[in-house]
Amino acid sequence: MIVMKFGGSSVADAACMRQVGALVRDRLDQAPLVVLSAMGKTTNALFDMARAAEVGDLPAALETLAIVRGAHRQAADSLCEGAMPEALDEALTEHFGELELRLRGVALLRELSPRSLDAIAAFGERLSTLVFAAWFGVERVDARQVLLTDATFGEAAPQAERIRLRAAEVIGPLLGAGRAVVTQGYIGATADGLTTTLGRGGSDYSAALFGAALGASEVQIWTDVEGVLTCDPRVVPEAQPIAELSFAEAAELAAFGAKVLHPATIQPAVEADIPVTVRHTLRPEGAFTTITGRVATGRPVTALATRGGLTVLTVSSTRMLHQPGFLAKLFEVFARHRVSVDLIATAEVSVSLTVEEDVPLEPLLADLRAFATVAVVRDRALVAVVGERLKATPGLAGKLFGALGDLNVEMISMGANEINLSLVVAASDAPRALGQLHRVLMAEPLLAGSGV
Repeated sequence: MIVMKFGGSSVADAACMRQVGALVRDRLDQAPLVVLSAMGKTTNALFDMARAAEVGDLPAALETLAIVRGAHRQAADSLCEGAMPEALDEALTEHFGELELRLRGVALLRELSPRSLDAIAAFGERLSTLVFAAWFGVERVDARQVLLTDATFGEAAPQAERIRLRAAEVIGPLLGAGRAVVTQGYIGATADGLTTTLGRGGSDYSAALFGAALGASEVQIWTDVEGVLTCDPRVVPEAQPIAELSFAEAAELAAFGAKVLHPATIQPAVEADIPVTVRHTLRPEGAFTTITGRVATGRPVTALATRGGLTVLTVSSTRMLHQPGFLAKLFEVFARHRVSVDLIATAEVSVSLTVEEDVPLEPLLADLRAFATVAVVRDRALVAVVGERLKATPGLAGKLFGALGDLNVEMISMGANEINLSLVVAASDAPRALGQLHRVLMAEPLLAGSGV
């Protein structure tokens, strides 16, 4: 069996849902478990109405509720061609009635607890799956019966073993060739039935958890891009889809700002050795990217990424020379001020570090300058070159720095896992650096997978 996860843009309206239905129908022989996000921007609207209710603006909350209700009823009417089944009509009425009661309760108490916010936010997925399953004529499983979590509302931690047992009990008997099962992404429940949500990337996370629990042969993430690209196409128009990406490469690219699935959300599938593919909903026969635990490819460079908004601090002291404990003293200051360090490069009597541009620098600098001099350079960007075989490719460094030409590189660092070479340049130079590196390092085509 496979897991097919569709994001909000893929189920935004009736036309989108029909496309999803066609994709699912084409794969019925693979016994798909279909994991849906909320329709379009529904989750944002739910957060908006909850916060309006919290400050006592119930009319605004109910106005947003009416818009969401109308969108779902319109989608259901269109899908059912004006003949909405009575059961679906009643279920929609019941769901929106429950949601309105929750909003009125929040407005009355002027209190929005994380527990209440999760219960409200979960309606997006509950509603999208209700409409889709009724139209498509398939079994709908409430994810809260299976995806058990702790009680950390807003970012609940799944309980993998309990999920595996519940998936086998609840979903397993419903799966089979020629049949699909629909469930929700993003939402779960505590052992005593309280609704929880999984936080950022929650629907991808749900898909990976379900896939691992059920022993899927593949987890498909259907979205609005043809897989992962070698660079941001807005900066480098000639960026190409990547056929295969390792989990480690995906983690590095995500950390450096690339539009990649957040690695934590697909980790359950990767740990279970289940490939995760990223596919375009509107171009199912087009290119896609497969993310696995390992990649047996000889390519030296997989992709490039950049992240701006950095400040470089260079801490210098002659006392650093051959002095045990200096770095410990240095990083204790950063820890005390709760400032995260990104990139580090060391010399005999100095250490250069990058931090986010919005950190409170003055208190940090005051403590650092008690035992060292500190130079501060702002408006810098990080350019990352990512690939499993960076270190093992002779001549790559020369090729890389030759590609940069007359651009000034202010800092260089090879990642601890040896698959990421990071360069710091002026923020204004980052687009040019990406373009020049891509033209030289990506000269060989990286043909992405073909549709299946």
